Amino acid sequence: MTSDGRCNLVLTFARTLFVNGQATDQTVAAAERLGRTLGLRARVAARWGELTVQEDRKDTTQDPGAACQASADPAGVNMDRVASAMRAIDEIESGRLTPDAATKAIGVISQAPSAPTWLFALAAGAGAVALSVIFGVGHFVPMVLIFVSAGAGALLRRGLAQLSTNNFIQPFCAAIVAGLIGGLAVRTDLSSSLRLVAVCPCMVLVPGPHFLNAALDLIGGRIHLGAARLLYAGLIVVAISTGLLLGLLLLGVTLPVDAPGRIVPLWEDVIAAGVAVASYSVFFSTPLTMLPWPVAVGMLAHATRWIALTVFGFGVAAGALIACVIVALILTPVSRRSHLPFAAIGFASVVSLMPGVYMFRMTSGLVQIATEAETTLTLIHNTMTAGITASIIILAISLGLVIPKLIVDSIADRSARTRVTGAA
Repeated sequence: MTSDGRCNLVLTFARTLFVNGQATDQTVAAAERLGRTLGLRARVAARWGELTVQEDRKDTTQDPGAACQASADPAGVNMDRVASAMRAIDEIESGRLTPDAATKAIGVISQAPSAPTWLFALAAGAGAVALSVIFGVGHFVPMVLIFVSAGAGALLRRGLAQLSTNNFIQPFCAAIVAGLIGGLAVRTDLSSSLRLVAVCPCMVLVPGPHFLNAALDLIGGRIHLGAARLLYAGLIVVAISTGLLLGLLLLGVTLPVDAPGRIVPLWEDVIAAGVAVASYSVFFSTPLTMLPWPVAVGMLAHATRWIALTVFGFGVAAGALIACVIVALILTPVSRRSHLPFAAIGFASVVSLMPGVYMFRMTSGLVQIATEAETTLTLIHNTMTAGITASIIILAISLGLVIPKLIVDSIADRSARTRVTGAA
């Protein structure tokens, strides 16, 4: 295989990892490891929209070396593709897969389908219902409406994906459906002041893995890529919030900014968390063999958070931080061993901690401040409180997952280098 051929093979593997949710550091490390196996000293540069592989030669006076690049938007999450690509790299390294066979294999892996539409819709409905249980839904009929709303939104998203490549249209339209059904529920007295019928189907749309990958990039010094990921995730949240409020507005309903929460029993909280984690794992096309890990860890993390909040009286941000530290300490070694994207399995385990409700309430408060003739100090206070709470929780989740992961990765890498040095 020529230098250009090896460079393109490394680029294809790196792109498959990058656009399907693998963390940037792990993508670069895997690509450079593949390059060394192929006899190519490769340097990988990742930016939003572009991935570049450059052969690193000591003497560039005659030939600067092979270089190739490809467009790559890291907007998707498909854990099955990532796991398959990482296994293929291991097989190339061990000699079980030739470079020519690897070229064909990565072509198949990059086109592997996501979860079937019926399963995707079922998971969306089940995940939204599970979140409603965690937030204190009181009756069976609202749960049915939440299931129907989230399932219909999932079907609509899959249909729109066939018509448009715009990543914001899908959550926007699904949120409109949730807002309309939630508004009807309010009009018919089937929804409480929590507006869970409208809110919970929108919570399954929040792009958690992109927030976490953004935090990993920012802490790792990839400022441009981290900022781009953060902006992308933020725009999706804006699209969701706009669609939700528009759907409610069409039926003359508003989303209260200061709706009180409810505390549910521990057993309900833990079981619902397990269902939510399993649902998000379906969204991310997690291999079935790996499903027990995020589900079990997610249930443990939620039980810890429940105890922190109800027994020790911690705040929601502190409870989220404690839960996320536990998740990171357990799942980081699992992620390294199984080659699954940590952002995906980590977020799936703490999905119910994402402050989607606070973000939607903040947006609703801003709209009310802009449209109402007389704005009260209470409305301003509640809007600011919702926004600050959401920001603090996102920061707590990011730090709770990222910092322990970086520590575990550092220890594991140092141990691996020591073993290699000792063997040499």
